[in-house]
Amino acid sequence: PLYSIDGDLDLRGRPIKSLGNLISVGGNLDLNGTPIESLENLTSVGGGIYLMKTPIKSLGNLTSVGGTLDLEGTSIESLGNLTSVGGILNLIETPLSKMYDSDEIRKMVKVGGDLYL
Repeated sequence: PLYSIDGDLDLRGRPIKSLGNLISVGGNLDLNGTPIESLENLTSVGGGIYLMKTPIKSLGNLTSVGGTLDLEGTSIESLGNLTSVGGILNLIETPLSKMYDSDEIRKMVKVGGDLYL
């Protein structure tokens, strides 16, 4: 069954490749340094998402992030269904930073904070 987590979820450095049936996290989601490949059914995170140095290529079904979205040093090629990031969007050293400029990214996603390419 699908499920949600109200608070923070810290999976840094764990050998996790997928989030399975998780649909939302109320706080922060930290996946830095994991081998995560898919966010599966995840649609929203109330806080920030930290995915630095992961092999993730698409954000899939994710539509909103309340805080920072840190994708620095990832293999990200698609923002999937993402429509809004409340804080900073960090795309430094990613394929997306080479494909688009900041104006193009901001047309795809409403970014409330700074955008780093």
